[in-house]
Amino acid sequence: MTVPYIANTDADRRAMLTAIGVASSDELFADIPPEFRIKGLSLPPALSEPELVRELSALAQRNRPAGEIPCFLGGGAYRHFIPSVVREVIGRSEFATAYTPYQAEISQGTLQTTFEFQSLVCELTGMDVANAGMYDGASALAEACLMAASVTGRRRIALLSTVHPHSQAVARTYAFGRGLTVDVMPPDALTLSEEHACLSVQQPNFFGYLENVEALEQAARSAGALFVVSVDPISLGLFRPPGEYDADIVVGEGQSLGVPLSFGGPYLGLFACRQQHLRHMPGRLVGRATDAQGRTGYVLTLQTREQHIRRERATSNICTSQQLIALAATVYLAAVGKQGLRQVAELCYHKAHYAANRIAALPGYSLAGEGVFFKEFVVRCPRPPLEINRALLERGIIGGLDVSDQIPDGLLLCVTELNTREEIDTLAEGLGAVNG
Repeated sequence: MTVPYIANTDADRRAMLTAIGVASSDELFADIPPEFRIKGLSLPPALSEPELVRELSALAQRNRPAGEIPCFLGGGAYRHFIPSVVREVIGRSEFATAYTPYQAEISQGTLQTTFEFQSLVCELTGMDVANAGMYDGASALAEACLMAASVTGRRRIALLSTVHPHSQAVARTYAFGRGLTVDVMPPDALTLSEEHACLSVQQPNFFGYLENVEALEQAARSAGALFVVSVDPISLGLFRPPGEYDADIVVGEGQSLGVPLSFGGPYLGLFACRQQHLRHMPGRLVGRATDAQGRTGYVLTLQTREQHIRRERATSNICTSQQLIALAATVYLAAVGKQGLRQVAELCYHKAHYAANRIAALPGYSLAGEGVFFKEFVVRCPRPPLEINRALLERGIIGGLDVSDQIPDGLLLCVTELNTREEIDTLAEGLGAVNG
């Protein structure tokens, strides 16, 4: 369906200005200091509705559907196969229009799907309890750091330097509002003290490699700090869940579980913890109970109401959950199942290693890291990654993420189950040609 393009007329604008008690648009914006005002916009002439529809349609036709162009870009947002049942279920009107289920008696369907989501997250991570979902992976990690400070009463947060830079930035922003100090430490030079509330790590890390989580967990324990782990949920189809190496809080970005890239959102934050920390958990939690007649019912078991009314004293100020996106993740996990998730993870792992071996054999290229990696790895390039990516794009290939600010001439490449052998070979040929 085409949405009509309706502009405000002069009469419309006069009516709105009169309603708010100002005489002109200039008077409306008079409080904005002159130095912050836009001097003018260089815009093309106005178009009629048919002309605008024609122009936008022409622009849209320049897009290439996902899957038509080889893509090796990751760095926190990933292309994975989405079973058609996911879109079919979340597109149903009773799900697509649902919001926060305050009235349990008329929200049983939404509450039940939330309960199933929480149960699946617990199975996936090996943890005791999960909440109804956070905004995204970065804010989930930040909330975990605040929760650790609440549990321990300590005022410092330790982050590994191999945690995603964007997640580090979000954690700093959250910590600033609480007066907490954030210390970023390299994995091989930890200096934890009794002032640290937690040690937060990413598994696999930002560069795609697995951390020595056992040693990191012991370092956190020695300092009396909580151990916070941010995971790629797809990797848990192949590698041990954080519950098996004694994580206290587990978070992650759930976008890879049946959610398209969507220009950056909406996404889904995963959040799970140990039972003893339940009362410090942010957001809300759905539980299963029985009514007076013994029938199964679903309710909001936990929701910190102070987040709405005592902002400065609240454990958390998150006031919603990504329920529709959480439903997509629930349907995805139910559709692929345990063995299907393992197959997806194995395909990512083996295809990424095939790509790494092909690229490492090219003159001028080398792998920047050592150890086990999952679906991402960093390549040192013979030329700046910006030039490499431009050359690849000219060949119809979306390259990797430029991480040369952290690794000299480093290019972070991602390979998932959607990348074919032919695409990987095309990438290697393109990289070789760029250096040739």
